[in-house]
Amino acid sequence: MKFGEPVLGGPCWVELSTSDLAASRAFYGVLFGWRCETDPREEAGGYTVAHVGDAPVAALTPLYSPEQPAGWQVSFATADADASAEEARRLGGTLLAGPMDVFDMGRFAMLADPGGAVFHVWQARSFPGAGLLNAPGALGWVELATRAPEAALAFYPALLGWTVAPSEFYPQWGVDGADFGGMAAMDEEVPADVPPHWLPYFAVPDVDAAAERAGAAGGEVVMEPATVPEGPRICVLRDPQGAEFGIHRAYEEG
Repeated sequence: MKFGEPVLGGPCWVELSTSDLAASRAFYGVLFGWRCETDPREEAGGYTVAHVGDAPVAALTPLYSPEQPAGWQVSFATADADASAEEARRLGGTLLAGPMDVFDMGRFAMLADPGGAVFHVWQARSFPGAGLLNAPGALGWVELATRAPEAALAFYPALLGWTVAPSEFYPQWGVDGADFGGMAAMDEEVPADVPPHWLPYFAVPDVDAAAERAGAAGGEVVMEPATVPEGPRICVLRDPQGAEFGIHRAYEEG
């Protein structure tokens, strides 16, 4: 990711929905050194913000329904959540929740793109999003896994103004050419029951050491550490509650 704080159109926040908030706090504390603070207000529903130093970097929340799977969700910054929601529907997306206010912090909507990948848009008020990006323990990259790549290439630039660095194998998303993520087409080798999704990658100083820590803390290595040709060293992990995410060497973009 080629910026260190949220910019309009780019990823600004990530949230984990988990079946065991206490266990998730412990796991990510071991893995990334996160310090977690839970909002004490009853109406906040256990919303917990993870920090690196004093900077907020992610949130952890309980599951809001029994059928909801554990997983990470990515939010993108917008100037107008209502307008973005309406435009997403016009472009073939689906409005799943909102738009709605979150206290005085901002306004958000949950959407699905034409291929079915779920994401959020966030209109900041008092809370702009992550206080740190592309640094150890913070979000450093986001990747769309989709079975509808052509639709995604049309949808997101029209909705959020993204630039696209074209590639036959791995197009990269950007804001004014500053890349922050990529797109991976899901082929027939991906099981049919795996839905399209956004996968966050967190920056770490040492990918191999972090993968070992994750395993020792009860996580699972989904994709072994590997160095991408002309790219970073990466790994995909699954936490003890089943949520998948990636890690990459800090300061190296995809």
